[in-house]
Order: sequence, then structure tokens, then C-alpha cells
Amino acid sequence: MMSRETSFSPGSSLYRPPAQFFRGCLGRFATGVAVVTFDAATKRHGLTVNSFTAVSMDPPLVLVSIQRTVRSHDLLAGRPFAVNVLGAEQEALAMNFAGRPTPEGAPTWVEGGHAPRLAGVLSWFDCTPWAAYDGGDHTLFLGEVREFDYRSGDALGFVNGQFSTIHESAQGHESLF
Repeated sequence: MMSRETSFSPGSSLYRPPAQFFRGCLGRFATGVAVVTFDAATKRHGLTVNSFTAVSMDPPLVLVSIQRTVRSHDLLAGRPFAVNVLGAEQEALAMNFAGRPTPEGAPTWVEGGHAPRLAGVLSWFDCTPWAAYDGGDHTLFLGEVREFDYRSGDALGFVNGQFSTIHESAQGHESLF
């Protein structure tokens, strides 16, 4: 295990650039897995993300961070989109939208109110564009949530470069009402 106290010079075969260590540090933070879906002028698109978060309850806003080098990055700007949070059993669907399609990962589409979404996901958020911000090599797309829903089940997680299961262990806060 490498620590920040251990370093190797750039000439060493054991040298790892700082960016690799930064990525490794970030990889220790477990996240959920989602697919952002939207319609562009000529084609339906989807891309797997693990950088998704709530921003505001009033108005309801969510954020997805999309790398600028992704082919569909420029097509998303100014378009309604859906964020589809995947269930633990939907790893093939995640891989499909990460550019590694398999027959098991073929999507079933649902026509949403503002953007297309995926059938059978753990939860979904139908969004209209709110703002986009420069985030270095990413763009931070904020969407205003117009419709949303969820189902029970375990979530698909991602940590240390691998998929994992985030178990549904307790009732949500809505059971208090």
C-alpha cells in the first residue's frame, strides 16, 4: 500500500503520477450508479454516471457532473434529461451506457414528461435544465426536478473501481408520515 510518505522518483518503475493517486483517493468514496438519459436532435442518448447529487429541496434541483470528453456531453447542454438511479440487479444496464453493451443490458425506454427514462430503475428524476457550470474537465449540469418516483430494492454501488450492492436496510423517512 502506498502512502503519501512513500514516493518514488519519476524515473522509477514504481512511480505513479499524482493524478493516479488522486483518482485512487476519490475511488474510496462509495457512490450510487445512475444513467442520465435525454433526446438529442437525431438520437436518444444515455450515459452512466456516479457523480450525481441533490442540490436543493426548494426548488427541487439535482446535479450531474459530465466529463467534457464524453461524446454526448455537448448534446446534453440545454436539454431536458432524466437521472435513472440503478438497482443492484442492473449492472448490465450500467455497462451498456458506459459503452460496453450486452444483450442483457439492452434498455427498455419509458417516455417521460420531459425526457426519456429507463424502465424498472430504483428511482428516477425527470428534469428541465436549470444551469450549467464549468467544473474543470467536467460540466456541472443542474436540473429542476419536475417528476420523480422510486421503488424498493437494493442499489447498485460503485467503489474502488468495482460495482457493489448497497443494501436497502431500513424504511425511508416517508414511513414516518
